[in-house]
Amino acid sequence: MKKLLTYITILLSTGYSQFDLYPVTDFFGGGIGYSPMYINIDEFPATDLLEGLGLDPKQFDTPFVVHGGEGFAHMTGKWRIGSYAGVGSSSISTVTNVKLFVDTGEPGYQDEATVDYDGNFNPSIEAKVTVALGAASIEYVMPIFQDLEISAGAMMGLGRLNLSIDQYAANPKWGEMFDFSYGDKITGLDADSNSTVNYYYAVDNTGSPIAGFNASNAPGVMSDLSGTFFNFQPYVAVKWQLLDRVGLRISAGFNKGTIGQGRWKLNSRYLIGDSEEYTLRGVTFRTMLYLGL
Repeated sequence: MKKLLTYITILLSTGYSQFDLYPVTDFFGGGIGYSPMYINIDEFPATDLLEGLGLDPKQFDTPFVVHGGEGFAHMTGKWRIGSYAGVGSSSISTVTNVKLFVDTGEPGYQDEATVDYDGNFNPSIEAKVTVALGAASIEYVMPIFQDLEISAGAMMGLGRLNLSIDQYAANPKWGEMFDFSYGDKITGLDADSNSTVNYYYAVDNTGSPIAGFNASNAPGVMSDLSGTFFNFQPYVAVKWQLLDRVGLRISAGFNKGTIGQGRWKLNSRYLIGDSEEYTLRGVTFRTMLYLGL
């Protein structure tokens, strides 16, 4: 009887050890790697105002990509801490149509007769959204197998959103970039029967000094609007250890951060008192190829 009990005890102990798919010692370690974040932003800031400039906010990248790096380390038991930092941007632009009218002395355009401007340069407008995130994370690990685990946690930190609006006074047209800028050109042959081009341009006078042969500098205006916000992102993650020191981690969550009314700044210096409140929110998806345990 004692031999039978001893044999059963040994079998149970052996079986239990074989099904211990995730030893406690495997929780110690960490990893670091490249981790792009894809955010399906619900709505970009100032969409109605951008549309008023002739821009289409729907042309911003969707999903919005934040390129960053992430690291994690086991703290105690099944708790893990980590950090994330990244930045991403997307741009849209348009070339405006120009109408010319005779100034009658009234301020602004008053339905006067117009003609189309067909010159080489047309004004253009470009808008660029940049998102920068920096956060710390804490999560609870739920092991499935020795090399596979699921975790649930949250990422908290600071974010910064920039909306820059760049208005160029002129935008070049490709088809006319090979024309002479100051006058007419005529192709022909030189004294040696080689192909040549003569340029003809008008000046104010041909004396000394010659006046009128100068390129015009087209000025531009850039407005950089920015706001800082507290960012919060709960998520769930799946971690798969592919090799001894290489693994794959996939996370899905929901991101939210709010820039309060009147908290936008112009050129990072001046508060815009009547600026609107904006919430950066959307479903997020992160992939991470890491080096570590």
